[in-house]
Amino acid sequence: RDGFFLNKTYLLWLPLLPHSDRSLVRFSLWSLNIGSKSAGWCFCVSGDGHPKESSPFINSSAATDAEKSQQYDGKNMALFEEEMDTSPMVSSLLSSLANYSNLPTGSKEHEEAENNEEGARPSKKPLGTLMGVYLPCIQNIFGVILFLRMTWMVGIGGVFGSFIIVFMCCSTTMLTAISMSAIATNGVVPAGGSYYMISRSLGPEFGGAVGICFYLGTTFAGAMYILGCIEILLIYIIPQAAIFKIEGLEGPEAEAALLNNMRVYGTLVLSLMALVVFVGVKYVNKLALVFLACVILSILAVYAGVIKTAVDPPVFPVCLLGNRTLLSKAYDVCAKVIEIDNETVTTKLWSSFCDSDSLNATCDDYFANNNVTEIQGIPGVTSGILAKNLFGNYLEKGVIIEKRGLASDADPDSPPTSSNRYVLADITSFFTLLVGIYFPSVTGIMAGSNRSGDLRDAQKSIPIGTIAAITTTSTVYMSCVVLFGACIEGVVLRDKFGEGVNGNLVIGTLAWPSPWVIVIGSFFSTCGAGLQSLTGAPRLLQAISRDGIIPFLRVFGHGKANGEPTWALLLTASICEIGIIIASLDAVAPILSMFFLMCYMFVNLACALQTLLRTPNWRPRFKFYHWALSFLGMSLCLSLMFICSWYYAIVAMGIATCIYKYIEFCGAEKEWGDGIRGISLSAARFALMRLEEGPPHTKNWRPQILVLVSVDAEQNVEQPRLISLTNQLKAGKGLTIVGTSVQGTFLDNYAEAQRADQSLRKLMETEKVKGFSQVVISSNLRDGTSHLIQIGGLGGLKHNTVMVSWPRNWKQPEYHQQFRNFIETVRETTVASLALLVPKNIAAYPSNGERFTEGHIDVWWIVHDGGMLMLLPFLLRQNKVWRKCKMRIFTVAQMDDNSIQMKKDLITFLYHLRIDAAVEVVEMHDGDISAYTYEKTLVMEQRSQILKQMHLTKNEMEREVQLIHNKNASTPTSPTSPTSPAGPAGAAATWTDNKGADKGTALLSPGPEAGKDFFNMKPNQIDVRRMHTAMRLNEVITKKSKEAKLVLLNMPGPPKNRVGNENYMEFLEVLTEGLNRVLLVRGGGREVITIYS
Repeated sequence: RDGFFLNKTYLLWLPLLPHSDRSLVRFSLWSLNIGSKSAGWCFCVSGDGHPKESSPFINSSAATDAEKSQQYDGKNMALFEEEMDTSPMVSSLLSSLANYSNLPTGSKEHEEAENNEEGARPSKKPLGTLMGVYLPCIQNIFGVILFLRMTWMVGIGGVFGSFIIVFMCCSTTMLTAISMSAIATNGVVPAGGSYYMISRSLGPEFGGAVGICFYLGTTFAGAMYILGCIEILLIYIIPQAAIFKIEGLEGPEAEAALLNNMRVYGTLVLSLMALVVFVGVKYVNKLALVFLACVILSILAVYAGVIKTAVDPPVFPVCLLGNRTLLSKAYDVCAKVIEIDNETVTTKLWSSFCDSDSLNATCDDYFANNNVTEIQGIPGVTSGILAKNLFGNYLEKGVIIEKRGLASDADPDSPPTSSNRYVLADITSFFTLLVGIYFPSVTGIMAGSNRSGDLRDAQKSIPIGTIAAITTTSTVYMSCVVLFGACIEGVVLRDKFGEGVNGNLVIGTLAWPSPWVIVIGSFFSTCGAGLQSLTGAPRLLQAISRDGIIPFLRVFGHGKANGEPTWALLLTASICEIGIIIASLDAVAPILSMFFLMCYMFVNLACALQTLLRTPNWRPRFKFYHWALSFLGMSLCLSLMFICSWYYAIVAMGIATCIYKYIEFCGAEKEWGDGIRGISLSAARFALMRLEEGPPHTKNWRPQILVLVSVDAEQNVEQPRLISLTNQLKAGKGLTIVGTSVQGTFLDNYAEAQRADQSLRKLMETEKVKGFSQVVISSNLRDGTSHLIQIGGLGGLKHNTVMVSWPRNWKQPEYHQQFRNFIETVRETTVASLALLVPKNIAAYPSNGERFTEGHIDVWWIVHDGGMLMLLPFLLRQNKVWRKCKMRIFTVAQMDDNSIQMKKDLITFLYHLRIDAAVEVVEMHDGDISAYTYEKTLVMEQRSQILKQMHLTKNEMEREVQLIHNKNASTPTSPTSPTSPAGPAGAAATWTDNKGADKGTALLSPGPEAGKDFFNMKPNQIDVRRMHTAMRLNEVITKKSKEAKLVLLNMPGPPKNRVGNENYMEFLEVLTEGLNRVLLVRGGGREVITIYS
């Protein structure tokens, strides 16, 4: 500061105490700055080297560390300062929640930020209940069916039957709306509509399946609206525009021409609409109010017309021949002949039924025998026609539409002639068909929830707006059913295309002031509805794709730079074209009814489950719901699906099931806190409580395996083939727990335990083992293994079998603790009455991808173990790896056993067990103990005593072992053994009684001659007998099963005291010497297999 360091910049680093008070540090630096009278800045940087999260939401990173330090200064919260990073202050949490903006992304969780590619959205004024929910629902519910098929439905089904249909469908949507309101008000619902609600309530599997169904329903709805638009255009507005001319065609030919016209024009209109949606959806939204106005004006025109019929009914004459309705184009005057200038002249109608215009021409019999009458098509609401239209009049395809109650002279045996002059039924009608055709007219109740991102208060607007819209539309529909039946003649109602009233739209004949109000209004409303479907369906598919739960749909999550779903629009147009090719409105309507009904069914299911499970997070603001109402709505939806079309229902459910299974096996793992998890928890708790009632019956016993594995320093599993073997044993479908232990303390080694757990999970997924992983942290691995054996499982769902690998290199000094841990594990499983499986040479076992085309699985049944030796090979042979292997069972006969009878009994036993295996009884006679056996036992005991008593260092152990090895190597081998292996290097302990141990201790008393006494020891006789048994059994097993793919044999029990641990391991080594794959088995002390059914 005195000028020595002019024009220099320095950074002064002052290390502070870890827990220094921030305000004190900042004050000290400020004092230093002022006191030095230097111009500069003071920075106070605090931290422990770990990144901190400062947002009120845990694991979010919205605020910087500087903001955090300012946030906590002066708050008098020093007591909680250490927890501020993970447990935010209430004030900051509330502040962030208050500033939360609901992003209408639809495909992302509401905690995530909007994709940067989409850019900043212009701020929109939040919508209220009327504009945001009520009117969009009205526009989506009222549609093509009301204008084109409602009158026909009333004529065919009758007022009574139609009212039942409308009431059922409206009740279904009302109950669904109640359930939807409960779900929508249970927290903030981002845009995404029913897909979001179902997926977050029922999980990704149900959400994806129902989301796809809702998408397909919306797409086919677009096709239905386009077909309705073309029908209005070609039949009622410009019939001359038909490319395939219908004039002069009859029956199937005329029908085919009409369908072909629908296909051509439908494809053109679909292409045009898709182009409009691609260019800019904003134009569609701007026209939405215009289309809505057309719908409302059309409905008001109908009500005005009904009122007018009470005063002045409109003139719409219908001409009948007998009781048959004539086509309006078949006549000019509704009469056979007319008087012109006192001259009787035949009419066009006469020419249609007679061979000439003359009065003496030959005419159709029915024409000659019946009179022509003219009736009013719309007699008016006060005419009393309602009584005649109360009941249905279902027709077969091609049947002439007749007026009931009118006399007719017809020969019942002769088929009708000149049928092309009458109005005919175009399809066979029945009650269930009417349900399928009508139901699409009540869909659209999700329009409000789809806009939840734009609503001012979605939790208030969605229930009120949706229920009000359904109430309004249901009232309109029910009143229309009654009013149509009260105002319009039955033959006109059953005339689907208005062929008897000069080709007018039937509902248009009722409208005031002109039929064109309905025609033009319905045309524009169907166009608008089609555009809305082509706009909404791609966005729904994009939302599903961006959720990532269906991998093969991910490509449809991409779009233009502004987020428009280009690829999804292309797929939507392609699927919509399928509906256009079907070409019949009556055939397409039941298809989309299936998908919508399935969607509504799962909305009701979601609400019912959440209510019954009483999850803590289920707190809807909408209180007027009940699980019984949701179940009633779900039952109605399921019933309507099969009422509409049972085969369509099966196909729709099959599609949903396939998608469900695909997501379950291949989809992304998502945890959305859904209700299915709640069901799983409740079902698991119930099942576990039931399992506690008692041990399983022998018939239900299956290996519930605890697999004990070890991990290396990188927390990777050292014996992965253990998991492969476990998978091959899982034909029993029992429980699998893969456990390991990490040495250390919980506080210091928790991260290592987590890595080990991830490693176990990854290996289990690779090996396709369904089960659980468990990692414990303990001060030593021995206690950790003991803890796993004790605490594995839950309640009655506990392991009954432990699988542990044979300790490799156990004879080497650095692996002594490993084999001691192994023997302690054997003891603990014995005490706990658990079965034990010990695969030896586990690296030689096959992987799950290998296949044995031949070979044997040999079972050496020496002592009875409850049937484990019989059950395990049976389970293995259920797996593809071992399926081609044959099973052989060997048992050992002693001197006083009848080997022939033993074989017969064993064959009978296997027959009753339903196990297919070859049987062989091996006779083992008591022979003299060879000198080699004495020698091998002596070497084992000498080495055990030396290493146990002298506690040698590693180098000293190696020298002493080599000394023993050299001395015994000079001894000639026994002639009874083909080879005489030298004493193995390594440490062991003696498996003797206390006297032997004391004797060994005396022999090993320190002194200058001690080394000489070691080689004068005599082997313990018990050890000699055991070594003799092991060698004889190994000799027999090697002779019979040398080439076997797998050998299973009984595992001897461990010594009662710990003095003989090393000898126990040596006996097991001798027993399994020369065998490639050995599975040592110890039973759990109970029968696991039975001959009874």
